[in-house]
Amino acid sequence: MRGSLRWVGTRVFAPGVFVAAIGVAMVLSLQGAAPAWLGVLLAAALAACFAAERMWPYEPVWNRDRGDGDRDLLHALVNEGATVASIALLPVLASFAGTGLWPEHWPLLAQWALAVVVADMGITLAHAASHRYAALWRLHAVHHSVTRMYGMNGWMKHPLHQGLETLAGTAPLIVLGLPQTVAWLLGFSVALQLLLQHANLEMRLGALGRWWAVAPGHRLHHVASTDGDVNFGLFTLVWDRMLGTYRAPEEAAPRDGALGVADRSDYPVAYLAQLVEPFRLARRWRPAPQTR
Repeated sequence: MRGSLRWVGTRVFAPGVFVAAIGVAMVLSLQGAAPAWLGVLLAAALAACFAAERMWPYEPVWNRDRGDGDRDLLHALVNEGATVASIALLPVLASFAGTGLWPEHWPLLAQWALAVVVADMGITLAHAASHRYAALWRLHAVHHSVTRMYGMNGWMKHPLHQGLETLAGTAPLIVLGLPQTVAWLLGFSVALQLLLQHANLEMRLGALGRWWAVAPGHRLHHVASTDGDVNFGLFTLVWDRMLGTYRAPEEAAPRDGALGVADRSDYPVAYLAQLVEPFRLARRWRPAPQTR
């Protein structure tokens, strides 16, 4: 019985949670529910993910706190709070920059899909640039300093870097006139995707895992060497295939001890220290991974 449950869970949990959560979010949006309900839905997805991480862990030791749990929670609260604030300000931004070209006559599902495709492209390109240019890499290294991967650390980012990625992914949408309802759905989808992308879950997704940017492919991105300059995609691995940075999830899956910032075993763990670290003296930093 346990083996059968594991067989199903490792194949169905991730796509099932994604489809179910997006479906419920879509229904709530169509019914005009307050955006706060999306927060409740995200919390439910996070709780389900935590339970699944203990039932079907990819690396059991990654379920143990390493003195990073409170820090990751603080990163999540700050960064998701910033996301909520930016979406709340969207009508103001759209009034200055919006062109009114957004296809509001499309079904909500189609509008959401368009927003995801555009955001995925912009964020993937910004992410790839952050591994190429030293100034961006210093900010992005905060995210790569994790030594274990589990659901919470998908939101562990320097707020300045998150702002740059968000701008890259949403600026074209704002110019088109992205409606706030679709923006709430997009923000929820990004948070959900980051959860599944970093989850400590064994996922056996077959062909889906070679196109969907979830944990199996993304773990390769967190390897502490230039081997990690792959699989930059947020939602999909489509853009990585076009950029030549795609690596199949089955290749040399990393285990405990393989993650982190190369040549920076001293990278700070505390939240405030991580905010300051990108601005420390340049001599403490080597060039960005792809320029070594």
